[in-house]
Amino acid sequence: MPFASAGTCHPYRKQFKPMLTDPIADMLTRIRNAVRVERPHVDLPLSKVKRGLAEVLKREGYIWDWEEVPMEPAKQLRLHLKYGPNGERVIRTIRRISKPGRRVYSRSVELRPVLGGLGISVISTSRGVISDREARQRKLGGEVLCEIW
Repeated sequence: MPFASAGTCHPYRKQFKPMLTDPIADMLTRIRNAVRVERPHVDLPLSKVKRGLAEVLKREGYIWDWEEVPMEPAKQLRLHLKYGPNGERVIRTIRRISKPGRRVYSRSVELRPVLGGLGISVISTSRGVISDREARQRKLGGEVLCEIW
C-alpha cells in the first residue's frame, strides 16, 4: 500500500494522545511560555501530580487559582496565572530539577532555601506534592521536581 499523503489521517489515530516522555517538564514549559506572553491562564492535561504541583503554586502565591475543565477526550487543568500590579511576572524562573534520565532525591535536612528564601523547591513525597518549606517542617524528603522563583 502506498504511503498516505500528509493531509490524510488514519480514522482511529485521533483517539490516541501523543506520548510525552516527561509530563512535568511539559507543564513547566507551558507555564513558562504563557508567562512570557502574559496569558491570563494556561490549559494542560490533568494528572494527580500536576494537580498537586498546581496546589503548591497556589499556596505559595505564584498563581491565583486552578480548576479542572472537562474537555474531550480527557480533563484539562487550567492555571490562572498571577501578575503584579504593573504587569510584572510573579514567576520569573521555573526550572526542572529531577529529570527522567537523572532523578534527584533529597532528605529534609538536605533541602536548602532557594535564593535565600525568595523561591521554592517543589518536592514529591510519600505524603503528596509539597513545597520545600513544608517538607522541612514535616521532616519529609523526596524527589525534587522543580525550583521556582
